[in-house]
Amino acid sequence: MEIRGPLELPARREEIELQTADGLRLVGELAQPEDAAPVATLVTLHPLPTAGGFMDSHIIRKAAARLPALADLAVLRFNTRGTTSARGTSEGAFDGGAAEQFDVAAAMDFVRERELPRPWLLGWSFGTELALKYGREHEIEGIILLSPPLHRATDEEVAAWASTDRPVVVLVPELDDYLRPDEARQRFAAIPHAQLIAVEGGKHLWVGETQTRRVLTEIVAAVNASALPLATHWPPA
Repeated sequence: MEIRGPLELPARREEIELQTADGLRLVGELAQPEDAAPVATLVTLHPLPTAGGFMDSHIIRKAAARLPALADLAVLRFNTRGTTSARGTSEGAFDGGAAEQFDVAAAMDFVRERELPRPWLLGWSFGTELALKYGREHEIEGIILLSPPLHRATDEEVAAWASTDRPVVVLVPELDDYLRPDEARQRFAAIPHAQLIAVEGGKHLWVGETQTRRVLTEIVAAVNASALPLATHWPPA
């Protein structure tokens, strides 16, 4: 069977709740490899909820559907405050990326309590702003940024990553609506060790199976390269 679209591969999946320091309950899901311990963890941060972003945004949903089986990764996804999906609605209200720092912290508290290994922050669009603004405060392996708009993360917050040796992997679509590769190279030049990957033909929403596979491949290349190349059929040959 070809792996594409919404196909969900085997994994241990559980509905979880996160508790923020300011008293909110956030809803989410943890997916882990079915028969093995995960080798690393993706803590996913979804696109802008006021523009339809949520824990089921397709790249994040497909990472959770495929990567526990294909790359031995744990994938934590959740709705930030005030965001609704099929899983439910997280308490609170959207705060433009400010109080969402407590949402990121709650996810990292969960990772620590569950002793999930080698956490990476994986942000998409608005989620990249949260990763850039607040990721340095936490014990993470690195950050992966998909379609960063750099609307909320300041130049100072970006440049602060130069003082850490943690990987910063940036996927910039050639045809992005907000930040294209040439400008991205200028904006991220403040982080000498940042790895900027310009994706030919890519668009902000990474629509289509070809773009989905490219994004998931780059994620796994950063986090568990030994799992490459990713299988395109299940069960693998």
